[in-house]
Amino acid sequence: TIKKELVFFEKKILITAGPTYEMIDPVRFIGNFSSGKMGFSLAKKASELGAKVFLISGPSNESINGFDIEIKKVISADEMYDECIDIFPNVDICIMSAAISDYKPENLSKEKIKKDDHSYLNIKLTPNKDIISHLAKMKNKNQKIIGFALETNNELENAKSKLVRKKLDAIVMNSLNHKGAGFDFDTNQVTFITETKSTEFSLKSKDEISEEILNEILNL
Repeated sequence: TIKKELVFFEKKILITAGPTYEMIDPVRFIGNFSSGKMGFSLAKKASELGAKVFLISGPSNESINGFDIEIKKVISADEMYDECIDIFPNVDICIMSAAISDYKPENLSKEKIKKDDHSYLNIKLTPNKDIISHLAKMKNKNQKIIGFALETNNELENAKSKLVRKKLDAIVMNSLNHKGAGFDFDTNQVTFITETKSTEFSLKSKDEISEEILNEILNL
């Protein structure tokens, strides 16, 4: 456990949190079940430990009241991309814990799509920008990027593949197969993975898991 001292003093940390919503029409969207709890917990814990924290959050009910954290709120993956690209050059550490949508509708209807107009509705999707890969190409030798991987099968294999493919310094893997882990829980069970080792943590509160993750980042 990290001692309660300013271990991240003068460090600048960018953290992303929550889902993104990709609009279909003015009232409907494609999204996921991310609550933002993990990202907000990481942001608060890093702030407590002396870091200057920049938090970029998709739609979330979580709050940073009482914490000295600079927050940017976004809706879509494109907006998340723009904020990340703007802030990343000025930070030491980037923790990408947001559940960013991989795809978005190719065309956004300017008016609400009426059910009566369609027996079946087909929505063509197009890939969103790969934010973490763009940041990895931008990073200098002193910056660290930590990704997240939520897996449902071949968890370690898929997470390690993402670590290498995206050129990350570390990745935090959690599985929907673990009871009490994943979206919208106050607890989580994760494995912190680097090129040389994997460290598994038991089911704990997301605040406790945040301390474990930050401690591993210090070891980088």
